[in-house]
Amino acid sequence: MVDYQLNHLQELESESIFVLREVAARFERPSLMFSGGKDSIVMLHLARKAFHPCKVPFPLLHVDTGHNFPETIAFRDQLVEKIGAKLVVAKVQDSIDQGKSKEETGVNASRNGLQTVTLLDALEDLKTDAAMGGARRDEEKARAKERFFSHRDEFGQWDPKNQRPELWNLFNSKKAMGEHFRIFPISNWTEMDIWQYILAEKIDIPNLYFSHKRRCVNRDGILLAESPYLNMKENEEVKEYQVRFRTIGDMTCTGASLSDADSLEKIIEEVAATRQTERGGRSDDKRSEAAMEDRKTQGYF
Repeated sequence: MVDYQLNHLQELESESIFVLREVAARFERPSLMFSGGKDSIVMLHLARKAFHPCKVPFPLLHVDTGHNFPETIAFRDQLVEKIGAKLVVAKVQDSIDQGKSKEETGVNASRNGLQTVTLLDALEDLKTDAAMGGARRDEEKARAKERFFSHRDEFGQWDPKNQRPELWNLFNSKKAMGEHFRIFPISNWTEMDIWQYILAEKIDIPNLYFSHKRRCVNRDGILLAESPYLNMKENEEVKEYQVRFRTIGDMTCTGASLSDADSLEKIIEEVAATRQTERGGRSDDKRSEAAMEDRKTQGYF
């Protein structure tokens, strides 16, 4: 007799693949957001599984702030070339040059919030009707309000009070002209699930996620990596720390964590013991109590 019992990770994988296939069946021009971070890497891995032996049937879209970690960009390009995927890179610098976005000034200046305009323009250029992302409900309280199929109006805005019910995983993909959806196939995964799946599937990830020595600035308890994009305060000092990154984003707002975890097994042990979410080291999320939700209502992913 065949044993059809699935373990936890297999159930999550099956659910995500089901969502990915639903998107491919329901929408005409979907795209997959891909930054080179662990969640988008897992998303791409799931998409490859979902449509094997064919190639991933939609383009990858990266909104590049221009202030990304060089290691992330190198990994992104190597992976895309390896699997033969189509990558579209939308640059925040282009939005600034066109006068659509204004560069922030001051010591806490960041381009992270400027991604919204660039993203919406890229989705318009690609005529994307469904943009898939690797956001998870456990990341942040605004993320917890999302559905698998998250409706956006003609301006790309999100209304958290007007989301459609998804009983029994029945998705409503109806939209008016100019509207689109953001899709979150790994919504029900946790950070621990992601790491255990990466270990089980032997998925390659950027070395930033593993413990290494890096020169950082301790700003208000957040370790920010030394970079040409970071505006320094007069009394700040750069020191070398043994760190790793739990999340990868713009270098000006992505904090490192003190860590000796140099293997996937050690990372999993560390995640099991921590009491801080992975976005707890993101300075852009600390600008206000509702920073993430404010950005999402404006069109941010």
